[in-house]
Amino acid sequence: MNTIVDYHLNPLVAFLGKLPDMFTKADMIRYVRAHDIRMINFRYVAADGRLKCLNFPITHSRYLDEILSYGERVDGSSLFPFIEAGSSDLYVVPRFRTAFVDPFAELPTLNLLCSYFTKEGLPLESAPEYTLEKAHTVFKEKCGFSFETMGELEFYVIAPSDPLFPTPNQRGYHESSPFNKFEAFRCEVIDLIARAGGQIKYGHSEVGSFDLDGYTYEQNEIEFLVDTPETAADQLVVAKWIIRVLAHQYGLNVTFAPKITTGKAGSGLHFHTRLLCNGESVMIRDGKLSSEARRAIAGYMTCAPSLTAFGNTNPTSYFRLVPHQEAPTTVCWGDRNRSVLVRVPLGWLGQNNMLSIANPMEPKDLQDVPSRQTVEMRCPDGSADIYQMMAGLIVAARTGLEMPADQALKISEQTYVNVNIHQYGNEEMTKQLQQLPASCHESADRLEAHREMYEAEGVFSPNLIDGTIQKLRSYDDANIREKVKQNPAVMEELVERFYHCG
Repeated sequence: MNTIVDYHLNPLVAFLGKLPDMFTKADMIRYVRAHDIRMINFRYVAADGRLKCLNFPITHSRYLDEILSYGERVDGSSLFPFIEAGSSDLYVVPRFRTAFVDPFAELPTLNLLCSYFTKEGLPLESAPEYTLEKAHTVFKEKCGFSFETMGELEFYVIAPSDPLFPTPNQRGYHESSPFNKFEAFRCEVIDLIARAGGQIKYGHSEVGSFDLDGYTYEQNEIEFLVDTPETAADQLVVAKWIIRVLAHQYGLNVTFAPKITTGKAGSGLHFHTRLLCNGESVMIRDGKLSSEARRAIAGYMTCAPSLTAFGNTNPTSYFRLVPHQEAPTTVCWGDRNRSVLVRVPLGWLGQNNMLSIANPMEPKDLQDVPSRQTVEMRCPDGSADIYQMMAGLIVAARTGLEMPADQALKISEQTYVNVNIHQYGNEEMTKQLQQLPASCHESADRLEAHREMYEAEGVFSPNLIDGTIQKLRSYDDANIREKVKQNPAVMEELVERFYHCG
């Protein structure tokens, strides 16, 4: 752990000599004093998925201790539609492990993410961060495993077109400058996220690239390292905030919208997941995907249609989930297959020492390879409620693990495919498999049918499920794809409406 702390971009970790999970109130006060912090910002996620903010000037030590100890009141009815205005006061209380130095503030400023509490001083049952915490706690108690996850955050950067070194349409995957116009922006974003505590695996340009009406649209992706779901969710919401603020400073526009025009790549928010027992991965056994992993996948297959209620939350989501493109439409899974709903990516299981082959001076004996095997849920997009989506994935994995083993393994066998299901000629295969919803309206129906699974053990509050169903149905998009075929302007209006979703 000392190596991790010594070479860490987060200045709080470097100064305090400890990882964020060990941060205390005393640590916050020590850092504030040592670095002349003049402002504390409380940030918290509302129903729209975006970070809200309260600014506290540090006028004296007693006030600093007070706000860190007791938090502050906020109007819950202005943050969540399911909270009545007549009894809407909530507390927001900081989570010290989320502290990071604000990279944009002119005054030295410390940011902390907060949790919501009721007037009784208890966690708000329907709060996003508490729903996720409950899901993980129940999972560990019922299944005997812990759960880890991470996100692949895709987004478009938009700026006036540069005629020099153009990138071919929809051929931007892993392109570098000068053909990739926003590599410097992406690298600065990655650095700022890392300094704010985000554990990033890598960043790169994605497939999506096109010019339209004098503007260049360039798709980028930032992928994180697996972590606890609570930490992974916090990192994603902070990352989206940093991307937007830095883009504004650069004079760029960015969007996480699922689909912004027809015929071009949409932006997903894929989630990788893995199971651990006593800190060790249980995803692989004897060089193959373990029965526990396949049972968790069976849970994903079972819950997939209703998971869209948390991961695909506005009508433009269903312009992305269409046949014969890379986004999934069918409930199935496969190895290294990017056409399926759940993909099992390469997991460093080869028997050859690739390092010594590429570098003859390196030792030829095999190294112990840490288990990096995950399974990837490819359905969610940038509209996802990150905390609820992760909570839903945990519930789905628990559903598979709590089934009789033979039943779960049968589901995984029946939903496994080893071909590109988007290729023409495979329509008969897809007809035999369950389809994902085609609209928010249909997603709401699927959630209604599955709500008992999510509400079991008190993970998702009935209030939250009711509010999610009501919101999805309010879009009145039951036949949205047909409406768009008849009138393309409908899509343009929806894209503009949801351009800055999540």
